[in-house]
Amino acid sequence: MRSADLIRLITLAAIWGASFLFMRIVAPVLGALWTAEVRVAIAGGAMLLFMAATRRAMYFGRNWKQYLILGTINSALPFALFAYAALTLPAGYSAIVNATSPLWGALIGAAVLGERLTARKIGGLFIGVAGVAFLVRLGPAQFTPQLLLAALACVGAAMCYGVAGAYSKKASVSIAPPLMATGSQLGAALVILPFLTLAPVRAEITPFILVIAAVLGLLCSAVAYFIYFRLIADLGPTKALTVTFLIPLFALVWGALFLHETVNLNTLIGCALVVLATWLVLFPGRAVSNNIAMR
Repeated sequence: MRSADLIRLITLAAIWGASFLFMRIVAPVLGALWTAEVRVAIAGGAMLLFMAATRRAMYFGRNWKQYLILGTINSALPFALFAYAALTLPAGYSAIVNATSPLWGALIGAAVLGERLTARKIGGLFIGVAGVAFLVRLGPAQFTPQLLLAALACVGAAMCYGVAGAYSKKASVSIAPPLMATGSQLGAALVILPFLTLAPVRAEITPFILVIAAVLGLLCSAVAYFIYFRLIADLGPTKALTVTFLIPLFALVWGALFLHETVNLNTLIGCALVVLATWLVLFPGRAVSNNIAMR
């Protein structure tokens, strides 16, 4: 791996790790749906401007269904679920559960695409679930029904990424990744829009919240996606997915530094189990997993 690729990989992990920190700040003010809508709308708008500036046609007429479907399962639903979880869960918790996305991708790929579910992958799935259960039950946050619901929301978001990976492979092979990334953000914004009246803003919106929300959309979605697709082009999907291992570590560090979230031995054990499980699934011997888990 070239030094430039390594820098991009670490930068991407730091950015996506910070996204859980930013959601933890914004969601208590805007609520889950508004947090998700602001993020995808800002990201989609910025990415569309970039595509226009580089004269890349989006082909909305023929691709709108794929944009809406992938936008729903890869951005609208998971972003809303993670934002809901951010009302309760520490940022590190959400990032660790998010790291199970390739595990769900392997399971869904076996069910939908007929991919082989090896003993190594099955073992990884069980270890990943055990890691999440360990974290939720024995981590530093007090175990409550609300915490359990928030953790299940994160699991649901990770499963959405698994479904999105399978859909991308099966239905969207003819659409270039930058087009799909941009179109899916715009599609997600349209999907969430009708539901915003059901979710009023929870608190006063300050200039600080506006800045953090803008950073969440511009940096953690728009810029991050372009970095990610550059890594895929340079390294291939499997090596690019090694970012999954680093995201929880950055999220734990950012949460501890800026939100004073507690990181104890149980947190590290849960994180280690999830990372081990992800490694078992992403690098199953000679086979490779191509599931793409975005956040």
